[in-house]
Amino acid sequence: MLRFTAFLGAAATAGLLLPEGPTPGAATRPGAASGGAAGAAGPPMAAGQAVRASAYRLEPMTAQLPGRRRALPPVRRRPFHRLPESTGRTMVLTFDDGPDPRYTPAILRTLRRYDVRAMFFLCGEMATVHRDLVREIADDGHVIGNHSWSHPLIPGLAPSGIRAELGRTSEVIEEVTGLPPLWYRAPFGAWNRHSFEIGAELGMEPLAWTLDTLDWTEPGTGTIVSRVLDGAAPGVVVLSHDAGGDRSQSVAAIRNYLPELLEEGYRITVPRR
Repeated sequence: MLRFTAFLGAAATAGLLLPEGPTPGAATRPGAASGGAAGAAGPPMAAGQAVRASAYRLEPMTAQLPGRRRALPPVRRRPFHRLPESTGRTMVLTFDDGPDPRYTPAILRTLRRYDVRAMFFLCGEMATVHRDLVREIADDGHVIGNHSWSHPLIPGLAPSGIRAELGRTSEVIEEVTGLPPLWYRAPFGAWNRHSFEIGAELGMEPLAWTLDTLDWTEPGTGTIVSRVLDGAAPGVVVLSHDAGGDRSQSVAAIRNYLPELLEEGYRITVPRR
């Protein structure tokens, strides 16, 4: 029965993204990597800090409607890394580890200025504290994904631990936005068979990235901008962060590279699953 249900999900999601080779950007430093751990270095955040609601209200780009039953997606053996080439000069911007009231609102303002949608992979322990900000992300029409609860190394967890990390986060996102997340990303880009199986059971597809800005290393705003512009290509999925440390360079970088990408004819979009 599970395999038959997975087959039905495959028909619903075929052609949206193309899975490719091994996951890029696996962890290269303790406690952080391309998905720096939430709650890393940086000034303390005020719990429950209010975020002013945006006047920018658009329908979410996902097709899922409240109350509609979803066919479960198939169990993948590797994550998606990019959009299909057939989409033309299209790119996806993604931000991990948030939401963080120090940096996420500024990124949202930039996206709003250029009428662009992005994907935000949230950590549950951040989302549950900053619910107003989660709601603002959703109200602005961005896609919210699951990035686990506490940003652990998934392969080191028992299946019950993986289920708790992903399940709790999906519950918070659905509680705040009214919709469960349809995408998830493993912390550090570290996936395993159990994570694919449990993610599918929770109705989510795994999304990795094509281009890692390495912004968690704080290489300088100019370096981040150059990496994005030099790596721009049809179907590319860009990985950046809006939490997990000092992300002021990431905030400044998107102000620079986003208008240049648009001027070069790129369309910034999100998956419509």
